[in-house]
Amino acid sequence: MAAKASSGVTLEPYQVILRPLVTEKGTHLSEQFNSYSFAVATTAGKTEIRKAVEELWNVRVVKVRTQNRKGKPRRHKMSYGYTSGWKKALVQLHDDDRISFF
Repeated sequence: MAAKASSGVTLEPYQVILRPLVTEKGTHLSEQFNSYSFAVATTAGKTEIRKAVEELWNVRVVKVRTQNRKGKPRRHKMSYGYTSGWKKALVQLHDDDRISFF
């Protein structure tokens, strides 16, 4: 089942969820609060993210929080630029459900 993004483009679940973010903070959130973080498509909304996670991992999603992350300034030789901005989603699952990345 394809999700429809706010821009009118239909995205498949594997196009909505780009990759899981496995960090120290993310591991702590998953152990303590059963909450997982993902890098998601910038056009995806909370309902599309919820449906994509439920379909890809067969779990029940309780809450979705999103953040738009700005790119960081970087320098290459004498020129300055910025890395690309991206969208982060924090997905809280039902107490009985878990996602195993390893």
